[in-house]
Amino acid sequence: MTSEDSGDDYKGRIGNLIRDARKHRGLTQAQLADRLGTSQSAINRIEKGHQNLSLEMLARIGSAVDSEIVAVGAGPTHLRVKGPTTLVGSIDVKTSKNAGVALLCASLLNRGRTTLRKVARIEEVNRLLEVLDSLGVQTRWINAENDLEIIPPKDLDLTKIDEEAARRTRSVIMFLGPLMHRSDDFDLPYAGGCNLGTRTVEPHMSALRPFGLEVKATDGWYHAQINRAIVPTRPIVLTERGDTVTENALMAAALHPGTTVIRNASSNYMVQDLCFFLQALGVQVDGIGTTTLTVTGCESIDVDVDYSPSEDPIEAMSLLAAAIVTRSEITIERAPIEFLEIELAVLEEMGFRYTLTEEYLAANGRTRLVDITTHPSDLVAPRDKIHPMPFPGLNIDNLPFFAVIGAVAEGQTYLHDWVYDNRAIYLTELNKLGGRVTLLDPHRVQIEGPTSWTGAELICPPALRPAVVVLLAMLASKGTSVLRGTYVIHRGYEDLAERLSSLGADIETFRDI
Repeated sequence: MTSEDSGDDYKGRIGNLIRDARKHRGLTQAQLADRLGTSQSAINRIEKGHQNLSLEMLARIGSAVDSEIVAVGAGPTHLRVKGPTTLVGSIDVKTSKNAGVALLCASLLNRGRTTLRKVARIEEVNRLLEVLDSLGVQTRWINAENDLEIIPPKDLDLTKIDEEAARRTRSVIMFLGPLMHRSDDFDLPYAGGCNLGTRTVEPHMSALRPFGLEVKATDGWYHAQINRAIVPTRPIVLTERGDTVTENALMAAALHPGTTVIRNASSNYMVQDLCFFLQALGVQVDGIGTTTLTVTGCESIDVDVDYSPSEDPIEAMSLLAAAIVTRSEITIERAPIEFLEIELAVLEEMGFRYTLTEEYLAANGRTRLVDITTHPSDLVAPRDKIHPMPFPGLNIDNLPFFAVIGAVAEGQTYLHDWVYDNRAIYLTELNKLGGRVTLLDPHRVQIEGPTSWTGAELICPPALRPAVVVLLAMLASKGTSVLRGTYVIHRGYEDLAERLSSLGADIETFRDI
């Protein structure tokens, strides 16, 4: 539905809302146009009510100015899915969400201009951009290719942090590593994001204490203080091989002029991208891809850097799962094979048939990519339970996709989601579409297949990957399904519904306006 359906008066009211929101953000029409990759004259027409607006453009304007104002006018986003469907064609994997958010945080290390290429234009990134903007950082989308320019001010104003935006992302905790080099004390709001239970921040604290950082958590804020006299005197051993913990330690080490050894480090895809980016900043990083990283930092970093994050293995897995549950032959281009090999090996044991091209390099010149062509396959349940492990094991974020894959396989599939407190619980939502998923305890599920999917109306689970799993099951479901309140999917995927539609899915985005 576009605003033309409600007449010129409706367009005028929407234009007034956008104008007021833009002014509230302190933006000129030209600055808003820059953020949206359009012209000032187009913004002028929109604000005067002389321009028809798609829901996608309304959502983009909402992200650029004040999403809550536009949301009040438009309501939450829902998806209507008609199935069953067969997908056809080819699709590129977009760049990594998790690498993108890490690199946005890491841009605070650099006093020069950072240009990031083909950044995932997702809600998590939008929230971080709002936080950066509130600190005085200039950010702008350069073009329709989603290239992003970041220019920091001489001094950050940490007292003006956008509290609302910060609380809507868990990634803000990765500001600790870079900001400790900018100020002797500062406050960060508690992080939010997916509702996955309590993930302690203590591993972050133990990683950053050797650099002199102490954090007290009170009244919904992290209160950080830095003692410059404290520097690492021995290797830092991470108590948890977590991705964000490793990234925080890397960013703290990047501006420590000595040599820091980080043991039990994650070697996952987003950590490798961060390491490659730090090398582009002039930081020496050895051991990339292993669990021991040796970092020789710089006194200061002031360079103009241009970097391309690599493709997202979790999105690639999402597309693989979409092809498997719909028994479709599609080609998934630019898939980062190094981070999918275990998943493909498990799928192969289940009977999945596919072909790979020769390997080639991502735009960062380091990450290995392939094109994967899927073939309709009769699957059987794996003999052993499927459980994630730190890289090079099966990716923790890819585990939920095996719930919907297991549901179309013959036999019983067991999943053990040991990392998150309650994510596995949301996989039982598949039962509303005809699945037979039994929760054995908060971390383990049993899936009985094969499944005869039937359309239903569901409220979107509050966790990103289970939400996408439900959407993929809807593609294979007979009849019409509705998935209500899909903001969580937009946090981690750019235009997922539109991209699945480009492969032949029948998905309609709508709002209760």
